[in-house]
Amino acid sequence: MIVFLNGRFVPEARAVVSVFDRSFLYGDGLFETVRVLNGKLFRWPQHLDRLERGARYLRIALPFSRQALGRFAQELIRRNKSANALLRLTLSRGVGKRGYSPTSANSPVLAMSVHPVPELGDGQICQWDLITASHRLPAGEPLAMFKSCNKLPQVLARAEADAAGAHEALLLNTDGFVVEGSGSNLFWIHQGAVCTPPLDVGILDGVTRALVLEICDSLRIRRREMNLNPKALKSTQGVFLTLSSFGVVEVKSLDGRAVACSPLTHRISAEYQRLLLSETISRRKPPSPRIR
Repeated sequence: MIVFLNGRFVPEARAVVSVFDRSFLYGDGLFETVRVLNGKLFRWPQHLDRLERGARYLRIALPFSRQALGRFAQELIRRNKSANALLRLTLSRGVGKRGYSPTSANSPVLAMSVHPVPELGDGQICQWDLITASHRLPAGEPLAMFKSCNKLPQVLARAEADAAGAHEALLLNTDGFVVEGSGSNLFWIHQGAVCTPPLDVGILDGVTRALVLEICDSLRIRRREMNLNPKALKSTQGVFLTLSSFGVVEVKSLDGRAVACSPLTHRISAEYQRLLLSETISRRKPPSPRIR
């Protein structure tokens, strides 16, 4: 694999950072995972928007412009011959003096790599079993809106799911409401409406989440942002998750209990797949980027 690291394309074995990098020491950084299809980055501007918002929130200076990042990402895809993949972008504050204070860390590190994408048959939708994690997320945490490199609650929740033989873990917040999966946003169907927790309860501002809300509007499906307790979730008309790697995933069971399936989930998934394809079709061959 060829990896992009701070302006250079290097073999994976040479793509190394300092053991004193603050992302390694404290999780002091951000990341994005972007779907690549037909060699094109899906919803790339939206991912960059969130990265920029997160960088401003953490006060980390992005070392490259949006335009340069786009060129580097496309060149990385080309060099790895990865027309159908996932692109991972990681931004670290870099190396600084020992301790929590970030004042001496003035050289951010930005890395990108490409990885295999989950294989699905045409028109198929993933179906996952969920368990409810014992770990809870703080209600109203503003940092949750970004993909920070500090994801220990999600790591522990996913470990619980792995131990239980489940595909994903459902997380509650400290107010007792369902909020999201360890690596996904949460939706459910209630009285014919597509519902999801509001951002201010402390959830990721997911790119695919926003796309599903956009799809609901285009298909004239009612949608609501609301809080819900875990008991009520189990009696809804359907539950699904959204994430960049899989798109829309239908939940078939929660804590060993079957969950109802809704045709709305499949309708939204089909429209997501249509947009994924239509927005990544190469209508003309773009000029090769000039990378020095």
